[in-house]
Amino acid sequence: MTAPIRIARSGLERAEALLDRIFGARWNPLYQLGALGFLFYWVIAVSGIYVYVLFGTGTTEAYRSVEYLTIDQWWLGGVMRSLHRYASDAMVLVLAVHAAREFLLGRLRGPRWFSWVTGTPILWLVFISGISGYWLVWDRLAQYIAIRSTEWFDWLGIFGEPIARNFLTPAALDDRFFTLLMFIHIVVPLLLLLVLWLHLQRISRPRITPNRGLLVGTLAMLLVLSLVKPAVSHAPADLAQVPSVLRLDWFYLVFYPLIDHWSAGAVWGFAAALTVILVALPWLPPRRAAPAAVVHLDNCNGCGRCAADCPYAAILMRPRSDGLPFRDQAHVDPARCVACGICAGACPTATPFRRKSELRPGIELPDRSVADLRERVHAAAATVTGSPRVLVIACDHCAGAGGAGGATVAVPCIAAVPPPFIDYVLSRDLADGIVLAGCRAGNCYHRGGIDWTEARIAGTRDPYLRRRVPRERLLTVWAAQSEGARLATAIASFRDRIQARPRCRAEPIGEHG
Repeated sequence: MTAPIRIARSGLERAEALLDRIFGARWNPLYQLGALGFLFYWVIAVSGIYVYVLFGTGTTEAYRSVEYLTIDQWWLGGVMRSLHRYASDAMVLVLAVHAAREFLLGRLRGPRWFSWVTGTPILWLVFISGISGYWLVWDRLAQYIAIRSTEWFDWLGIFGEPIARNFLTPAALDDRFFTLLMFIHIVVPLLLLLVLWLHLQRISRPRITPNRGLLVGTLAMLLVLSLVKPAVSHAPADLAQVPSVLRLDWFYLVFYPLIDHWSAGAVWGFAAALTVILVALPWLPPRRAAPAAVVHLDNCNGCGRCAADCPYAAILMRPRSDGLPFRDQAHVDPARCVACGICAGACPTATPFRRKSELRPGIELPDRSVADLRERVHAAAATVTGSPRVLVIACDHCAGAGGAGGATVAVPCIAAVPPPFIDYVLSRDLADGIVLAGCRAGNCYHRGGIDWTEARIAGTRDPYLRRRVPRERLLTVWAAQSEGARLATAIASFRDRIQARPRCRAEPIGEHG
């Protein structure tokens, strides 16, 4: 990781921590950017339908109908127009932040390339939708956009005649132009919805609706903004004059000053280079992908827990092929597997208590096997010093990845730890306490790790942690990589609590317990 990316990532984690304190993890907008994007899409769609009903498709009717909505029917039409405008701006913002965040967190490599690459046309389709919407108002700003856009496209030479000629004089423009624009402004968002659907095809249980509190708060914010600062038009377009002073919407029109100052060819080159770079980022620089999970059919009973817990729909249940008396078997799609190990943590045969036979569960990662995890737990436990003895199992993406406050065992995701391992460590007296450290709450690198771990400990999701396990000897801490001090403090406090409590007492305890 280069220094600029490391600094930017640290800044992102600080922003997330600040929003956690303000809103809480469940309402943190940075954890639900994709869902917010979908929310803004539907606000744009609903408000756009209302505006369309009253919109006049003509060189003079377009501006008049928009002004009627804005001024005469300000209490509904004006609000709808403003919601349409501000939700459009907000969608650009959340998509840009979402893309930047996924890049900084490294969530674009390996099988995740698909979501990243399909996200690139989403950005361009959003821009096309918004820019075509500005044309429809047909004010001075729309006139400026129309002239610059058509001059830019004319450079390609793919049209029979220069289309910019349609904007030389008022007589050159007719009503069919607005009919075409309206068609574009309707078809492109529908195509956008199709690409959004494609974008989510390799994600299981995608979140497309924000939590209720964030949803209500966001809608209220848009409504208040629409009432306090309603969207308004420039003066009506006049092709006999050159537009001068304009209020640009920098969310959508940020590249238009380039068209003013660069040649059309240079702007096309810039757009093409930017697109190529965005598409190529998952492979820059190239690196070897971690091997996908493997299925051992002799220990797979087809229970389907691995498929249910996989965050990226990489596991499918298929009819049995080996003659064993089970209906299904797990099948891993290597193109989708991100090697998080959550499937191994969900497998009921991944128990370290097995000694008479080889520890080989129904599914696991070939390079980070369950048997290897058991050996590393024993090796780490042997290095624990002091009293009480605390063993830390930490995911690769949290504050404990480099070791914190005790012997540490690294795993690709905290949900890759099968619950019997917790029982094993405590019942075999390998440690007096065990710490499970993962990413910040609500922000699991592999999406489902924290939720599945908490559900397994609580006994609400199989495989669950046995009731006999003393919960006061178990601590879960969800801390980002930049929160090492908080993790160390939590572990120190945990040591003190273990020291002060009898070993037989069993009451649930968490980071702030």
